[in-house]
Amino acid sequence: QVQLVESGGGLVQAGGSLRLSCAASMTIFSINYMRWYRQAPGKERELVASITSGGRTNYTDSVKGRFTISRDNFKNTVYLQMNSLKPEDTAVYYCYVKSERYYYWGQGTQVTVSS
Repeated sequence: QVQLVESGGGLVQAGGSLRLSCAASMTIFSINYMRWYRQAPGKERELVASITSGGRTNYTDSVKGRFTISRDNFKNTVYLQMNSLKPEDTAVYYCYVKSERYYYWGQGTQVTVSS
């Protein structure tokens, strides 16, 4: 059973940076896309960033120009570089991987941005 293990969350001051990582415990074949979602207290989970197998990326408007999603196919890992963090970025961040047949969620990592 494939597991996604996230790391890199923590507490940072506004304007700071964090880099999230999400590594698969096993090789995932035929990945369609990899994504990062986040969920703030009392809010619905929202899509933050997405990267396709071909490397095409998309971002929600609120993080454009500040966040960068990338992937390492050999390591089955997806990253989210977060710069110029704001208090409204505070949330639990989840990675998500969709292959041709299955999908996988990570357990989540807390990101807290203090003002």
